[in-house]
Amino acid sequence: MNVFDLLQIDLVEVLEIDLLEVEFFVVPEIDLPDVLATILTLWLADKSGRRLLLIVSSSAMALSLLVVSISFYLKVMVIAFSLGLGAMPWIIMSEILPINIKGLAGSFATLSNWFFSWLVTLTANLLLDWSSEGTFTIYTAVCVFTAGFVAIWVPETKGKTLEEIQQFFR
Repeated sequence: MNVFDLLQIDLVEVLEIDLLEVEFFVVPEIDLPDVLATILTLWLADKSGRRLLLIVSSSAMALSLLVVSISFYLKVMVIAFSLGLGAMPWIIMSEILPINIKGLAGSFATLSNWFFSWLVTLTANLLLDWSSEGTFTIYTAVCVFTAGFVAIWVPETKGKTLEEIQQFFR
């Protein structure tokens, strides 16, 4: 048993999960990769040596934990959101919409923004109960889609007139 097994037990207690559920659902999710990696280790130990496996294992764990700790420490997601998705849609919306539809389209964009914020808030705990990995995979996919959407369909508006921006859409 190691610290990750202990964390698993603590999470079970904190989340008030039934022990039968833990035995049949939570433990296999964590233990199956561990068992498979241990089987692989038996083969690799004779092929590459024990010392190298210790170095690779501890280095990979350190890198993984460093990325997580830096993310928490620096509030990477909060900063990333504030640098772009927090403010830029409002700025671009004010620059991209023609005067004759700015009020209606701006209202619809604001409604959509708050609707999807509400939807994320509503479903976050449901998704986390379903699968924490799956939840963050969905959120990752949405961010990747957003980056692709912006790269393909959102024009740069800095220093451009409305007429120049409208040319992008023709």
